[in-house]
Amino acid sequence: MTAKSSALPASIDATQQLLADGNYVADRSLATVLYLALKMKRPLFLEGEAGVGKTEIAKVIASALDRPLIRLQCYEGLDINSAVYEWNYAAQMIEIRMEEAAGAANRDEMERNVFSEKYLIRRPVLEALSCEPGRAPVFLIDELDRTDEAFEAFLLEVLSDFQVTIPEIGTIKADEPPIVIITTNRTREIHDALKRRCLYHWVDYPSAERELEIVARKVPQANKRLSAEVVSYVQKLREIDLFKVPGVAETIDWAGALTELDKVALDPETVSDTIRGLLRYKDDIARIESGEGRRILKEVAAELGAAG
Repeated sequence: MTAKSSALPASIDATQQLLADGNYVADRSLATVLYLALKMKRPLFLEGEAGVGKTEIAKVIASALDRPLIRLQCYEGLDINSAVYEWNYAAQMIEIRMEEAAGAANRDEMERNVFSEKYLIRRPVLEALSCEPGRAPVFLIDELDRTDEAFEAFLLEVLSDFQVTIPEIGTIKADEPPIVIITTNRTREIHDALKRRCLYHWVDYPSAERELEIVARKVPQANKRLSAEVVSYVQKLREIDLFKVPGVAETIDWAGALTELDKVALDPETVSDTIRGLLRYKDDIARIESGEGRRILKEVAAELGAAG
């Protein structure tokens, strides 16, 4: 096995191959914007429905380039203490008591001691700005749309200058910018000021051909006929008005579950028994079980039969 290299890909084709080596099947448009983001040292803003593989891109890049992956999972109420840094207050209090017991009288020196790197707890943002030369981490800011606008505003300094300011210490700036990948499921719009600092790509559902290749890579033990039927079935589900259509992750999970059950083809009973592994909402499941599922299955059989 050849050793991984932390060197960035030298072309669009090399970027596409790097993703393929990590079992990520990317189209050329994604490979192009990723190559440019790496080359220009710009954050990459990935938008798309949940389950289309946005987060996986960061994981594959980190693994392929042999870089640390630092993930900031966003959520409502995320603040500076959780995202950037906080002080180890318990250790600081012990230090203060020890210095007072030892008769330390210089309060300025005491303050410098307790507000030093020794007592600084680094959270994901600060970790991402610290790296070994030539091995800047991949910094994944996942599901940014779950946070509020105040946190977005804070990120502007990070994404513009790759630095953060800690009042007690000063400004900490990255020696080498991290590889920043931001994802959003578009549950709300992200402010233009943040988007302007990034290169943008909409990650769409894959074509049937590409999704079949993804399943073949992720579930190689699956029967080929079964994989083709699963992909065709999911593709048709995405054409109807469901509350939440399945993403690529659900396609992979369903193919894996059916393979574990030793299935080699879809039939009405199998679909009914396993549809809860594909759909996540009661109304969607009820719609498929009411007759829509049988109609789709007939279309899949006719389509693949004609193709075969």
